[in-house]
Amino acid sequence: MTQFTDAPIFDADQHMYETPDALLRHLPEQFHRAVQFVQLGRATRIAILGKITEYIPNPTFDRVAAPGAYEKFFSSRNSEGLSLREMGGKGIDALPAFRSPEERIKMMDQQGAEQALVYPTLANLVEHSAAEDPDLVVAMIHALNQWMLEQWGFTHADRLFMTPVITLAQVEEARRELQFVLENGARAILIKPAPVKSWKGWRSPALPEFDPFWADVEKAGIPVVLHASQPPLDDYINRWEPPSTNNFTSMSSFRWVALGHREIADMITSLICHGTLTRFPKLRIASVENGSSWIRPLFHDLEDTYGKMPQAFPEHPLEVFRRNVWVSPFWEGSVADVVETVGWDRVMFGSDYPHPEGLAEPKDYYRYAEGMDEKRTRDFMGDNARRLLGLPVRNPAENPDLVSA
Repeated sequence: MTQFTDAPIFDADQHMYETPDALLRHLPEQFHRAVQFVQLGRATRIAILGKITEYIPNPTFDRVAAPGAYEKFFSSRNSEGLSLREMGGKGIDALPAFRSPEERIKMMDQQGAEQALVYPTLANLVEHSAAEDPDLVVAMIHALNQWMLEQWGFTHADRLFMTPVITLAQVEEARRELQFVLENGARAILIKPAPVKSWKGWRSPALPEFDPFWADVEKAGIPVVLHASQPPLDDYINRWEPPSTNNFTSMSSFRWVALGHREIADMITSLICHGTLTRFPKLRIASVENGSSWIRPLFHDLEDTYGKMPQAFPEHPLEVFRRNVWVSPFWEGSVADVVETVGWDRVMFGSDYPHPEGLAEPKDYYRYAEGMDEKRTRDFMGDNARRLLGLPVRNPAENPDLVSA
């Protein structure tokens, strides 16, 4: 079967590279000492609460690894045995399309992509690095969202849909932040798949105390994206192998295997087992850039546990997953895994552009396509993401308006 390659692409995983003032432009003065850029030799690093983080190698993003630079690594074709740092080389100067919505749309026109969800990059480290001070977390997230609104908007030309961040470190603050982004046109929000630290300690954001926030989200009808972030299991892994750096490009083989995708599996498990998705059955949850290899083991564990203690579940857990959760597998992963477990209407394409671990451009995915027919290609490459956001699909067979136009 000839692969259909003309689907109107909605890329469910693209990123912006923030400017150096993204965290500071709107950060209240009393927090400025807690968030600083520092110079270590020729390298710029970010220090939060006096601790330098190297998780993002260059937080100014003036120079970055080229889009798709790590493709051989993530597609398991690293026959030379190169590290990610070696694959990235000297990098490139950040392109205007990495920094601006107008330039991004020009780039998408060249690449043949119509729409995209666009995530911040610095958000990866904020909640992890500032967790011990929930007031600082809330202030940094709001400052980042204000910068995003000024620099990109939350929706641009009905083609770019930015994902402002919500932290649940403080429930009432999360509700206020949700209202702020809704009033400014957000069509999706981004939440870190991890426990949150409030002044009462660590806890799952799926516990009933967070219900006022989830009720607001369900009422607004806005989807929630759980995007991969700085792993919350660092402290645990460090007990096995003290790190020389927390730079993700320098992770050891042990860290790659032990970290896996535990954080997204645990987050989804909590949303199901702690009953959030039953109390709020209309929530739309998307897992993005977390891969898909965790789904089959999770389905097995949920099914097995349900068989042992069905009274502990308000609903069958697999039915809840299939009703509420969308998945964007890694481009090098198995779409079939998601389809066979979750279903065709819940699987979305994401390129991770312009990150080096992504594709050089969205249409490069067709090298990894699994013989999908036209209908499934249209769904995967765009229409399922449109369904997540409540936008019209672009398949003429399903949208009469396109045919009459």
